[in-house]
Amino acid sequence: MAKLIYLTNVSLDGFIEDRDGAFDWFPPDDDVFAFTTDILRSAGTLLYGRRLYELMAVWETDGTLAAQSDLMADFAHAWQAPSKVVYSTTLTAVPTANTTLEPRFDPALVRDMTATATSDLLVGGAHLAAQAFDAGLVDECQLFVWPLVVGGGKPALSGTMRSDLELLDERRFGNGVVYLRYRVLRG
Repeated sequence: MAKLIYLTNVSLDGFIEDRDGAFDWFPPDDDVFAFTTDILRSAGTLLYGRRLYELMAVWETDGTLAAQSDLMADFAHAWQAPSKVVYSTTLTAVPTANTTLEPRFDPALVRDMTATATSDLLVGGAHLAAQAFDAGLVDECQLFVWPLVVGGGKPALSGTMRSDLELLDERRFGNGVVYLRYRVLRG
């Protein structure tokens, strides 16, 4: 059985976006980027909300990104490989291969996906992750905590269900980023 993993970048005060909806305050870092690529490479399916999907789809639709460096080409290849499920009530089509569109988050369908998958599933986007947490589906939470405070915005963790966590792994990067990997404990 595969795991459902929530993976995100977060400010020290717990936000994935600032008050203006921006997240460009994460400065590029080759070590963090390569580490993230390795995590992505292990996934068989990516679950996205519309906004995050539209942001990430450029890794398939814009070939100039991969042409910029070997590191970016590696990320583009790792992003394109897994299947993708996009949850949106507004999209009518998706521009990337191996992508399905769902009008709403269905916990039973995600539970079936994890039960039959041979590789882990990554969920991205705070709203979608909150739904997965509330449904008791998230097995791990992996955070890249950036050394800055944005003072408000979209919280990384906003579900209504309490979740106790067990620290499984941590890593410090030279730029001050800390990677934290937690198992979600089931009561």
